[in-house]
Amino acid sequence: MKILCLLLFACLALPAHAELWGYVDAAGVAHFAPRELDTRYKPVLGSVGMQRVPGKTDAGLALLNWLDIAPEVKAVQPWVREAAAQTGVDAELLKAVIAVESGYQKGAVSPRGAMGLMQIRPETASRYASPAEAARLIEPRINIRTGARMLADLIRRFGHIDAALAAWNADEGAVRRAGNRVPDIDETQAHVHLVLELYWALLQQSQPAHAQRLTLHP
Repeated sequence: MKILCLLLFACLALPAHAELWGYVDAAGVAHFAPRELDTRYKPVLGSVGMQRVPGKTDAGLALLNWLDIAPEVKAVQPWVREAAAQTGVDAELLKAVIAVESGYQKGAVSPRGAMGLMQIRPETASRYASPAEAARLIEPRINIRTGARMLADLIRRFGHIDAALAAWNADEGAVRRAGNRVPDIDETQAHVHLVLELYWALLQQSQPAHAQRLTLHP
């Protein structure tokens, strides 16, 4: 159910005529690309696959419903709210980052060594966590707190959420070289749009009186 929702959400987040290819590996990790990288990739969206239907929101609603009811999401919500209160980063944004980064798999470790719910690398943790915290980075509460500190710092330095998310995904140097904007990197642009689309949907759900629009800075 988790991977299906993330796949469907990825379809909704991309432009109407974009292509999206993907597969789920033996560990249950979903992989996406704008083209067929090898024979494992199958068409998910675009001229070779299913087209997004304008106005159709079933997939997005399915993901939001899953985020409302999934035990693994509910289990960490107190720590998401705690980190939001400590850093000033919206809980909805943290929730969106976790969903896109790890699908709420608390033990997730990437091939590059990124750990836990927010997929933080140990070298990054050394900047935002104490040595004792960094040694326990895989633990959900510490992982979320460290990720929230990092995201708050990136937002302060780059001035926009989209640029901060791009720095999170690519690196700070890539964003600076792009003029403090989202660089022209397919994976990074897809990541930023996925997080922002989900963040916007969560804001609409939780703060309907305040969430009127979302501005993306190209």
